[in-house]
This record gives sequence, C-alpha cells and structure tokens, in this order.
Amino acid sequence: MKTDIKAWWLGHSAFRIESQSGKVIYIDPFLSGNPSTPDDQKSPDDVDYILLTHGHEDHVGDTLDIAEKTGCTVVAQVELSQLLKKHGLKEDQRIEFNKGGTVAFDDFSVTLVDAKHSSSFQGEYAGEAAGLVLSFEDDICFYHLGDTSLFSDLELYGVMYQPHVVAVPMGDHYTMGPQEAAMACEMIGAELAIPIHYGTFPPLTGDPEDFRAFTGEYCDTEVAIPEPGDQFLGN
Repeated sequence: MKTDIKAWWLGHSAFRIESQSGKVIYIDPFLSGNPSTPDDQKSPDDVDYILLTHGHEDHVGDTLDIAEKTGCTVVAQVELSQLLKKHGLKEDQRIEFNKGGTVAFDDFSVTLVDAKHSSSFQGEYAGEAAGLVLSFEDDICFYHLGDTSLFSDLELYGVMYQPHVVAVPMGDHYTMGPQEAAMACEMIGAELAIPIHYGTFPPLTGDPEDFRAFTGEYCDTEVAIPEPGDQFLGN
C-alpha cells in the first residue's frame, strides 16, 4: 500500500501513527502496564495527539502521564474528556466531541463513530464506547474500531469513509472473536486489516491466524499480523 503515513502497533489496542507532516498520534496508549508493549515504547516523549476510543483502563492507559509530560492534545468523547479533566488533564489540552462529529488537525481529521461496548473510567460512567476514523489529507483513511461486537452499521461506515486500513478487535470474551471480526472486514471492505485486542490477558483467546483464515474466506481484505512494536505502514 502506497502511503506517506507511518504506523506502529504497540500491543493490545495501542498505536503510534505519524502523519505526512510528522505529527505524532497515539491511539489508546495502554503502554506502561501492557505486558506486550516493548520496553522502549512504554514511555513516549514526542506526542502531539492522543485519541481515545473509550474509558477502560486498558485503553486510556498512560494518557494522563503522557499529557502531563508532553503537553499533547487529548481527543475524547465528552463524558470521558470531562472525567480526564477531573483527574488532572488541563483544559487547554483537551478536545471533546461526540459520535458523528469530526475534528480537523493539521493534515488529518478524526471522526467519532459508533461501537458496541461499555465505557467507564475509574468507576465512573464515561459515555459510550466509540470507534475512530482518521482521514489523512490526500492519503489513506485509518479506521480503529475500538472495542466492539459486530453490528450492521459497519457496512455503512465502509461506504461512507472507505477506509484503507482497519484495526479490528478479535480477542473474544470482551469483544468480537475471530469469525465475527472477519465478518466485520467483509462489511467494511478495507484493503488491510490489523488484528488487535488479543493475547494481552488470559481471557483474550482469539487467535489472529484464525482471523486471517476467516477473512480469507469472506473477503479480499489482506490481514497483517505485526508483532508488538512493529511498523506496518510507511518506510
């Protein structure tokens, strides 16, 4: 896939993405407490934006520490953003929005879309779980499904946003398993799928090779299975 975007999977649901202009974006930065994140990726110091799908600790992760250290902007759904402010996130570092809304930054934009899951942060209601659609100017569209079950609007999102790359939870127990995740790929129709949210904890038993096999049966989406810390887009 030809792209100027660089992307790394950091284990679980966490990603580091660099835009064409070099802006550094983290999605769901569960890093220091993530047993699969490489040690040299656990404490980043060059972050411009953090984007969050929902409030669970294995997704918010190190957001507050990274924000304090780097001064980055944190983008999250309204209720979660307000909880993060309550726990120390500075007002001028937060951008809140909601499902269906799009926020533009530099050379990319972020749209918050639906996901079927729950959301809380440190025991408090944190709005609803969501997915993130990142559209890079004159380049690819990257869709992070967040934590979700299978639902029919995924087909609509495929038509609307035409994502090139999807990050798909397939670990089972708390999200879709491999077969449902493959069905999601069929519905969305992206070129490339990255399996996420598996293997981090014992209940997450979904096998990415099973996901790849099911996806091959259902559609033409290519499945890449990077190791945590591996770069899978860009040079």
